[in-house]
Amino acid sequence: MEGVLWYMLTGARGGPNRIRILRALVERPRNANQLAEDLDLDYTTVRHHLDVLKKHNAIYDSGGGYGTVYLLTDEVERHWGTVERIIETMEEA
Repeated sequence: MEGVLWYMLTGARGGPNRIRILRALVERPRNANQLAEDLDLDYTTVRHHLDVLKKHNAIYDSGGGYGTVYLLTDEVERHWGTVERIIETMEEA
């Protein structure tokens, strides 16, 4: 999981937005619309990043349809220290 997190958050253009999404979800579960509003991002941008995070098993969804809520997977929660190290590395750059 550590390698996947480094790739998703630093090896791709969308890394900074994915970090913002993960930080928001660690606070509380949210749906795509809430994330778009809270992070001041376009809804389609948020949906794209949610799809990438879900594909790499960083998040999962609960519910269905428009109100689908996203949460961190247990694996990401166990590796949250890695996410914090990635954030520190990116802030130093």
